[in-house]
Amino acid sequence: MNRLSLRARLLLGVIALVALGLAAADIATYTSQRSFLLSRVDQALEAAHAQVEGIAFEHFGDDGGGPGFRGPAPAGADWYELRTPDGTVIRHGFLVGGGAAPRLPTTITVPNTPNAHGERVSYFTAASSKEGASYRIRASVEPQAPGVQLIVASALSSVDGTLAHLRLILLIVTFGVLAALTALGLWVVHAGLRPLREIEATAARIAAGDLSQRVELADDRTEVGRLGLALNGMLARIEAAFRAQEASEQKLRRFVSDASHELRTPLAAVRAYAELFGRGASRRPEDLERSLTGIVRESERMSLLVQDLLLLARLDEGRPLEREAVSLDEVVTEAVDAAQVVEPERPFVVEVEPATVIGDRERLRQIVDNLLSNVRAHTPPRTPVRISVARAGDRALVSVADSGPGLTDEQLEHVFERFYRADESRARASGGVGLGLSIVAAVADAHGGRAFAGSDSSGATFAIELPLADSGSAGPEAASSLEPHDSSG
Repeated sequence: MNRLSLRARLLLGVIALVALGLAAADIATYTSQRSFLLSRVDQALEAAHAQVEGIAFEHFGDDGGGPGFRGPAPAGADWYELRTPDGTVIRHGFLVGGGAAPRLPTTITVPNTPNAHGERVSYFTAASSKEGASYRIRASVEPQAPGVQLIVASALSSVDGTLAHLRLILLIVTFGVLAALTALGLWVVHAGLRPLREIEATAARIAAGDLSQRVELADDRTEVGRLGLALNGMLARIEAAFRAQEASEQKLRRFVSDASHELRTPLAAVRAYAELFGRGASRRPEDLERSLTGIVRESERMSLLVQDLLLLARLDEGRPLEREAVSLDEVVTEAVDAAQVVEPERPFVVEVEPATVIGDRERLRQIVDNLLSNVRAHTPPRTPVRISVARAGDRALVSVADSGPGLTDEQLEHVFERFYRADESRARASGGVGLGLSIVAAVADAHGGRAFAGSDSSGATFAIELPLADSGSAGPEAASSLEPHDSSG
């Protein structure tokens, strides 16, 4: 059975079940009809016996064969016999009609227990040993003639004919129903399994590489439809996972390419300064100082880049940060003071309110410094900048808004990606290597918050949202009037 198809197994199972039901119904019908017909014959024999019993010893001939029944013929019986206890037939003959005398069983057992009329009676069916015909026999021991058996028999030709006709009808009906059921079952199973065939075809196309395929016309009211819906959901997740994997691989390739590019530049500079030293700079004080200063400067640039990459790698691995209560307003105030020292000519507008979060103070200071460095790198020196710390429900919101040229929608979409810079020329005057905002987004995410950006005609705004220390919340929640461009997207 396991090698058969689901359609064949379903069809065979239904046919077998219905065949068993029909067979049981046929047997019950046949048995009930046979029992009913025999009970009618028994009633007729009982009535005939009452007539034969009253005149049996007066109306039968004197010889063993007898000329037959001489009185009115009793209805319902065809043959009679009188027997001694050893089975010797005393008299016998036809009650109605004539023909060949049947040969009934030699020994007939009559029960020892009398019935309500004082008679010892038994009913049974027997085949005549001469004709092969069936007879229904009533055998009794009469009270007025102890030891003598009175046997009254009736041929069952009409009963056998009725039962044979009934058997033929039952067989025709049974096979007709099974044939109709087979045809109907084939159609129903074929129609019912059509969605499964569609699912099979869809799975084959998916296996060939087309992840956009879906099961069509999936109806949640049927089992197969629910299977199709579940498969569609699974396929959507698989496709999303593949797309995410492809995007991750693309980001990884871009990351490696950009990291190689950024490291290659200072390494080339260090190599150039080293070659300058080898060509005799050690004997010329001005060239020696230039070489060493350049090597130190480029080494520091490489060190900063490597530190940023290591930080991002640790955050990607989910390594735990320091967990302590941090006054976010104090961190922002310290970062603004440091930025004012670097750019005393830039106007800073600061609006803070007390807000305490749980996290790593150094990393939180780093992301605020990165936001201020981003403003410094992409806006003119005297462009005002507004820094605020506010509470929004169970979240703390730190925003840095400038009055610069702003960002395009495409730039907003990619601004938190690693090594992304709005200036595709990679001119060093336009900023760093493109990891500052990536670190902002990664650190905010590691603290259970998020980073987002917005832009309008008045400039660009970058913000981080963190759960307050007493909120117990770690999920992102929009709390800004900006149209947010989330770092997670």
